[in-house]
Amino acid sequence: MDFSSKSMPMLFIATLLLELTCIAASGNRSRQQVLYVSEAADLIKLRNSFSPPLILYANWTGSPCSTNGSQWFGITCHNSRVAGVSLPGMRLSGSIPSTVLQNLWYLASLDLSNNALYGTLPTLQGLINLRVVSFASNQFSGAIPLQFVALPNLAKLELQDNNLSGTIPAFDQQALARFNVSHNHLEGRIPSNPVLQGFPTTSFANNLQLCGKPLANPCSSPTSPAPPSAGTAASSQSSGKSLRSWAIVLIVISALAGVCMATFCFLFCLKRRSKKATEKAFDLDASLAKGSGTSEIISEANQNKNLMFYDREKATCGLDDLMRSPAEWLGKGELGNTFRAMPESGRIMVVKRLHGVNGVSKEEFVQQMQLLGRLRHKNLVEMLSFHCSKEEKLVVFEHVSGGNLFQLLHDNRGEARIVLKWAARLNIVKGISRGLAYLHESTPFHKILHANLKSSNVLIDHNEEGKEYNSRLTDYGFYSILPSTQVHSLAVGKVPEFSQGMKLADKADVYCFGLILLEVVTGRFPGDEEDLPGWVRSNVTNGRPTDILDMEIASEIERYPDILKLTQIALDCLEIDPERRPVMNEVVKRTEEI
Repeated sequence: MDFSSKSMPMLFIATLLLELTCIAASGNRSRQQVLYVSEAADLIKLRNSFSPPLILYANWTGSPCSTNGSQWFGITCHNSRVAGVSLPGMRLSGSIPSTVLQNLWYLASLDLSNNALYGTLPTLQGLINLRVVSFASNQFSGAIPLQFVALPNLAKLELQDNNLSGTIPAFDQQALARFNVSHNHLEGRIPSNPVLQGFPTTSFANNLQLCGKPLANPCSSPTSPAPPSAGTAASSQSSGKSLRSWAIVLIVISALAGVCMATFCFLFCLKRRSKKATEKAFDLDASLAKGSGTSEIISEANQNKNLMFYDREKATCGLDDLMRSPAEWLGKGELGNTFRAMPESGRIMVVKRLHGVNGVSKEEFVQQMQLLGRLRHKNLVEMLSFHCSKEEKLVVFEHVSGGNLFQLLHDNRGEARIVLKWAARLNIVKGISRGLAYLHESTPFHKILHANLKSSNVLIDHNEEGKEYNSRLTDYGFYSILPSTQVHSLAVGKVPEFSQGMKLADKADVYCFGLILLEVVTGRFPGDEEDLPGWVRSNVTNGRPTDILDMEIASEIERYPDILKLTQIALDCLEIDPERRPVMNEVVKRTEEI
């Protein structure tokens, strides 16, 4: 073919552009693969810094992002990039390396709240897309990283309930709408910029050395005298008498100021000492941050107060004995810190120090505890006693030694794992249904809601009546004394009617029970990032019910009819409309027939 001299340059340019496009596309794919690898590597490093990692070892495999989003638990993706890490309340412990997340360039949300993480906070340097950061309710110590101030899109920062020290950096991001550093050991003056001054006092509360607005605690920092200037030194010879006169005046003023300052410091220290005494109870944060497994429980302010036992025969120790007994920190949950205490009487007890209930009156708290203390059922963990004072509220439970359902289902998924067979799973869920039905029908006037029913709140007793797996419900009945702002963190915060603003009733517990049934059948944790009910319903409707089975029970073919019956009960419990869900007495009847 004959090309003219004019057409040859055009052909050359077109060919060159095509080659450059191919090279660019190839380069983009290469960079994309590198980005996937670096994101996955950072997430694996993050996982490996935790102890124990729980279900993350089994679930975090392959690529964190795909065309359908993320299959990794707690990870969300946008445009095939990691956009969110959400692992609140997962009982994670360990320290986070400072730069472990540096390759998650598109990260917009990071939530590691309500765990047992310690050490210094990661710097989050360079993560310019971060909008939400929550390290609340952990054991972090050290200063708030200055790099946080350089996060331009930061809209929510939650650092409350830690051991952070030092001063508050001058956060001035205009997008910052939620900010909380309360319940730490921060000190100094709160920066006076408009952004921080726009937050309420609750954002800064319970930092004893913090001062300045919006707190009512003013800063009292005496100004230092300015160094003498050259002009003053030059004229000192001509005004010696005047200076000596002024020196006498200054000495008198300084003496008076010293007396006033000493009086102020004495009163301040006296008030601070009194306040510290009331805050010592169960203050295990320092020992936990050092990795200590045990500690002494001491509460000087409450030594002369008593525990209220429901059964006098079980009143084996007083509050003073309990407070001074060695204790092991078990974890921090939605209701507060939990400890295993070993008083001199020899009976192991579980003590829960409640958080967020100081707003409830003493009469209301005592009335609810007395109501719960009268409950007796083989599928409920017995409440032994409680303590109520202005400073703290404690609840004491019997100790159940067999772990919990979450651990049985998800921990140690490897060669050394003890498989939880179908018969054991069925026995466990039958016990849960009986205990929950008892709660709903135990009082003639109103139903007691569990409100926090999930697999980690189903304890396992291996000894009662010779049964290998007897389920015992714990953390029940606190819903009515919790502030509305705390309810969202409970299990009932996941039910559809809660997001619709409807009043919660017993059918909310039924929904939570349905989630546990699916967790038992599928071996999957019903987290926020996955629509487990929708996935199960889709497989059952499309004739693939066996695809949902946990691989540990998939081989028990003869049990398939019973497994499918339980799955159908679960789906009935998970109806969006509460009125279409069965009551627990009906659920008990149906599960007993399996």
